[in-house]
Amino acid sequence: MAKEKLSIVKIGGNVIEDKDALKTFLENFSNLEGKKILVHGGGKRATSVAAKLGIESKMVNGRRITDADTLEVITMVYGGLVNKNIVARLQALDVEAIGLTGADLNSIKSDKRPVKEIDYGFVGDVKQVAHQSIDKLIQADFSPVFCAITHDGNGQLLNTNADTIASELAIGLSKLYKIELTYCFEKNGVLMSVDNDDSVIQHMDSGTYETLKDDGVFHDGMLPKLENCFNALEQGVSRVIIGNPSVISNKEQKFTTLYL
Repeated sequence: MAKEKLSIVKIGGNVIEDKDALKTFLENFSNLEGKKILVHGGGKRATSVAAKLGIESKMVNGRRITDADTLEVITMVYGGLVNKNIVARLQALDVEAIGLTGADLNSIKSDKRPVKEIDYGFVGDVKQVAHQSIDKLIQADFSPVFCAITHDGNGQLLNTNADTIASELAIGLSKLYKIELTYCFEKNGVLMSVDNDDSVIQHMDSGTYETLKDDGVFHDGMLPKLENCFNALEQGVSRVIIGNPSVISNKEQKFTTLYL
């Protein structure tokens, strides 16, 4: 029997901060047919709120150092302010959304990232996705909305990369569904030149990715996103797309499709 389709869409922080772009995206997401999950970040909002509270945001290679004070801000902003505003707006669009962290339903467990060259603090690396528990919500016609927080199973919340959460959810739920994983951000796709929005690489397999990576085509922020994408494909996800927020409703535009 063919598996039912499940769409998992990750939305980036720049879109979340743009009221008009977010409005359009949520309208498009609400019109997406079939079962669906939304994953969001919110790093820019967290940085802004932290600054207002006198808490310095420290970044290394595009990754946030999460000390105890920063974790409190992230929990408030990701799990509260951003998540619940998105959920409320989806409810207004007749989507039965339910906002979640990885601690809810014990849905996503992580290990605290070990200290090597850099101590990232309370940052989690995903180890387990409770796909059966999440599926109970999906089967009840709810649309989960996950923020970028997981937990370690021992009472500790952990800041976790939203791109990774999306790919790990896709991998876990691919046991039950045919997964289409879409990463939406402010660009039209993966670009050959970061300064040229029209230089979209429309089709990329793993060999092309390795060649372009060696050539230094991708900026630092794109590399972990692409690593998550190919990891998802290698572990059973059917399709992965990267594009701007309208890609979920307009397949005529340029975007990047990834293959093994």
